[in-house]
Amino acid sequence: MLAANTSTRQLNVSCSSSVNMELFLHYSLIPSFLIIVVLSFLQRREHRRQKDDTTYLLGNHFGIIMPLDFVGTFSNRWSYGVAFGATANKVMFLFSEGNQLPQVPQWAQALVLLIGGMEVGLSHFPFFACLSSEFRLVSSVLGFSYSLLWFVVTVLQISQCPHGQFVGRYESLVFYWPSLLCLVFLLGRFLHMFVKALRVHLRWEPQEEEKPVLLEAHQAEHVKQLLRKAQPQEGKKSWFQTRVYEWDPCFQFPSRMIGTIVLAFICLYLFIVIEFCVFVYVRDKLDEFESDLENYITNMNQTGVLTPFIQQVQELLSVAKGVWVVTILPASLTCVSYLFHILVCYYLIIHVMQSLCGMMIMYGLVLPITHDRGLEMLQGLGLGLLTISIVVGLMILQVWIAASFFLQPKLGTADKQKPLALNNRKAFHNFNYFLFFYNVLLGLGACLSRLLISCILGTWLIARIDRTIMQSGYERADMGFSAWVGMLYVDHYHTNPVLVSFCHILLTDHEERKLQKTTYQSAGPHISARARTRWLLLQTLINNPRLTVLRKSKSVRGSQEFTQTLLMCPDC
Repeated sequence: MLAANTSTRQLNVSCSSSVNMELFLHYSLIPSFLIIVVLSFLQRREHRRQKDDTTYLLGNHFGIIMPLDFVGTFSNRWSYGVAFGATANKVMFLFSEGNQLPQVPQWAQALVLLIGGMEVGLSHFPFFACLSSEFRLVSSVLGFSYSLLWFVVTVLQISQCPHGQFVGRYESLVFYWPSLLCLVFLLGRFLHMFVKALRVHLRWEPQEEEKPVLLEAHQAEHVKQLLRKAQPQEGKKSWFQTRVYEWDPCFQFPSRMIGTIVLAFICLYLFIVIEFCVFVYVRDKLDEFESDLENYITNMNQTGVLTPFIQQVQELLSVAKGVWVVTILPASLTCVSYLFHILVCYYLIIHVMQSLCGMMIMYGLVLPITHDRGLEMLQGLGLGLLTISIVVGLMILQVWIAASFFLQPKLGTADKQKPLALNNRKAFHNFNYFLFFYNVLLGLGACLSRLLISCILGTWLIARIDRTIMQSGYERADMGFSAWVGMLYVDHYHTNPVLVSFCHILLTDHEERKLQKTTYQSAGPHISARARTRWLLLQTLINNPRLTVLRKSKSVRGSQEFTQTLLMCPDC
């Protein structure tokens, strides 16, 4: 990874650009902070502070800006996803953030990465804040200006230094075109917001009241589907629906999932490009090493003894270079198929393992055929398969003998299996004794095969976090699986459609009752609620004078006078 980062920094060594993207990232914090201050000033706080609080002088201004609701945002999802995609280049270059400051000690590298991540988040905060702000006219202008600033700087960087040392022509464009595409989308999105807000401001269109929606439409449809009678499925599912994904009209991925997918795809693309650049660099170095080694051995090899060694080294280098290029696509597809956890480190692990498997196939099958040794290869392969077949056959034979001769017969004709009750115990113990020593050796081979299968499946499925690669009881040691389970718990407690529907019905009913009460009170003359309550209390006590004794009063004297008045009343 260090070589990849070093290579990416040296792409434009021979080119002098007037734009330094890393320096511009630092300076972009100034307009970002100004935009945040403006939007925070416009944002109203729901609850005002008391007069003894120092923030009372601010009034209702300077509310907290929420860039994105990571739990329950289902609207404007792709805009947020593209905003995440605009940060892909900065996220990839965060891997080298700790290596840019040599004066920082080794133990502080994590803090440097934390500060770098917060800096990237703060510099791109206006994108999300302007997309989620209620003040569409102001936020669209600020968001368009900030996006245009980043777009112009990126275009200047590409135009001044378009070529590089590894990819060649238009190397900078290869690296930066995903960010440019995301910035163009954001420019169009903010322009659309500005036009729509301007038409509303000029009263050409009615203003749409944007209230926070608790219950989304797809969640309501999901609850309705649960309450309906289950209908039988019509027709069989396709292979794509069975093995890959089945679309559900009552389900939508939240914004955080869309943003993760977009960011992961772009980061995976950038990592493949960086890996290809490193591969080109290493390939050139290997070619130089191969030619130097060949010249050296040619000068030293007067008798021709080292000629087979030269051929084997050349063959190894050519196979390694070819297999590494061929396995780029399968490794990327393997990672992309698990859309929930695409990380470049997992891609690298899968790529290395697939390259090793490719080299084994090349040395085991392809190269013997090319060297006219295919018959020997087939003989060895046949002997290996025959040995494995005999071992598996003996295991199956043991199970069949034990089930046929050492288990009691079925209790009923409808039973599918025999009961686990032993029959012919003496013969069974002799059978176990004589096969015990063979099974010890068989257990060693089973242990090795278990280890091999675990390594293969573990590395192949390492990109999946919905399934743990640990044994039962050690799931907490798998941080990815623990994060996945935690995310499911958060979604279950905060975005469960049934729970959200219940809360929506409860709040709607409360608002309707409050509205009816307000309408009833506004229809007649205005009466104080406290006076009305006291009048009802007085009427109740007059009609039920015995309650005055049981009534708890703050003033004992007042209570006694009130009781005497009620007792002296002739109508009581």
